[in-house]
Amino acid sequence: MKTFTIKRRINFYDCDPAGIIFYSRVFEFAHSAYEQIIQLVEKEEDYWNNDKYVVPIIKSESTYIKPMKYGDEITINVKVSELRTSSFELSYNMVNADGELLCSVKTVHVFVAKKNWEKMEMPGTIKLSLERMI
Repeated sequence: MKTFTIKRRINFYDCDPAGIIFYSRVFEFAHSAYEQIIQLVEKEEDYWNNDKYVVPIIKSESTYIKPMKYGDEITINVKVSELRTSSFELSYNMVNADGELLCSVKTVHVFVAKKNWEKMEMPGTIKLSLERMI
C-alpha cells in the first residue's frame, strides 16, 4: 500500500490556551492532505467543481494518542485504505519527528450525483488512479 507524506508545523492558532492542538484541527490537517492527494488523481473534470458529482465525507473518526503542541513539526502519512464502487476511505497517521504516532484519522468519501443527490459509481479515471495508490 502506497503512503503519501505531507509535512506540517503546529501553529499557535492551531492550539487551545494550553498550547495543545485543538481537537478539530486534525480534521483540517487531514482535509488539507486529502486535497493534495486529489491533485495526483487523474480526472476528466474538476473534482471540486463540476456538473456531474460531489464527493462528501460521510464518516470521519480520529484517535488522539499523544499531544501535538505548538511548534511541533509533524508528518501526515496518508493512504487509500479502502476502495469501493462508489466510495473510498483514506487513513491518515500523524507522527512526530521521532516517528511516534500522535493521532490517526479516517475519512470515508462517497460519490453523489449532483442532479439528484443519489449515490453513483465513481468515475473510471478516478477509480483507476485510486487503485494505483493502494
